[in-house]
Amino acid sequence: MTSLVAPEAPARPAPPARPAPATRGRALELQGFRGLAALSTVVFHVWQQYYRYDAAGAHPPLDNPYVGALVSLEVIDLFFVMSAYLLTLSYARAAIDGAEGSVRPWRVFLFRRAIRILPLYFLAVLVVWSMRNPTLPGDWRDLVQHLTFTHVFDRGRIFYTLGPTWSLSLEVAFYLALVVLGPLAVRACRGLRTRRARVALCASGCVALFALPAGWIAYAHYVRHVPHTDWPVYFGPQARFGSFAAGMALAVLLTALGDGRGRIGARWVTALSVAAFGGLYALSYLSAPENFAHTFYHPLAALLWSVLLFATLRVRRRERERVRWHGLLRARWVTAVGLISYSLYIWHEPVMLELDKAGLLPSSGGGFPVAALVVVLVALAVGTASYWLVEYPASLLGRAKDAGGASRDFYPEGSTTR
Repeated sequence: MTSLVAPEAPARPAPPARPAPATRGRALELQGFRGLAALSTVVFHVWQQYYRYDAAGAHPPLDNPYVGALVSLEVIDLFFVMSAYLLTLSYARAAIDGAEGSVRPWRVFLFRRAIRILPLYFLAVLVVWSMRNPTLPGDWRDLVQHLTFTHVFDRGRIFYTLGPTWSLSLEVAFYLALVVLGPLAVRACRGLRTRRARVALCASGCVALFALPAGWIAYAHYVRHVPHTDWPVYFGPQARFGSFAAGMALAVLLTALGDGRGRIGARWVTALSVAAFGGLYALSYLSAPENFAHTFYHPLAALLWSVLLFATLRVRRRERERVRWHGLLRARWVTAVGLISYSLYIWHEPVMLELDKAGLLPSSGGGFPVAALVVVLVALAVGTASYWLVEYPASLLGRAKDAGGASRDFYPEGSTTR
């Protein structure tokens, strides 16, 4: 039915402002971190599985201990810290500054997380499990555990099917914890009159969430004398949630500082970055089975990665181009790897094992650099195809669902973990 007089058009909301160059730069730098970390993950797992664990569950060293420390520098905590930081930002802003409109309803949040990780993950689990279990029922417990993200609690099967995806179990646990803890923090902060009190409450909560897993690790190692090869004890959320807590604390800190305060110059950025990376390298170099650096490697690494991310995110805008390290993070090839990093993470181990089975990787220990290069190149090709054929189409569904007006995450959703 039509009318000669057109009805008054409803007021349209103003189109979202295009992100400022500095914001786009920070997003690219975080994507660059993901790209470098994803490449490091592939090299690490080629080394780890190419040389195999020794009888004590330790990584055998390379001929050069300094190179060995660099290769064995684990980036799992960087992924956890970044994931927690990005996903906690909206809750921190709501709790500290009252920006509750930036928080998605928990159903929308979990739907978008599911769309982000589940289609590719379930596909990969079913494909790889079927290849390794050609006769039914096969190891059906392994399949059920992977499909329910509970394999991290099974000492025997934690690294079955898709070995690196034990970390996705922790990601899922964090998502579920965040949709409970985030609204609780927002509600608790409503009754506090001063911004300082709200910041203190949020910060103290993050400290507690960091301290509890560290206490668990100390109890398991020094009181119960549990060996570090009892994987569920040290790989489960009760031991690894501290890395997420460090990322949550970073979100609280940057929200508390706001846009104008606490920015640092290029020299301080360089100094903090060098100190943080130096500390990470030292942890890797000093880590040996059952020593202090090994026992508390991941809580300490999470703190150091947080420092590195703080330096990246808080540099003064006019001095951003002076930090050469950030230029590498924004390089097109690095951010391109960051874009496909989740697919790369999911497929690189099956790719490596199939290449080895086909005899396409050198068999001698000295062939590690060649093996790493071959696996990286093939995994990048597979990861690129996987991103465009599976990840990207699924992300379109997630974007269509997100029509509630909530602000988008600072970085495209998702995390890559190893």
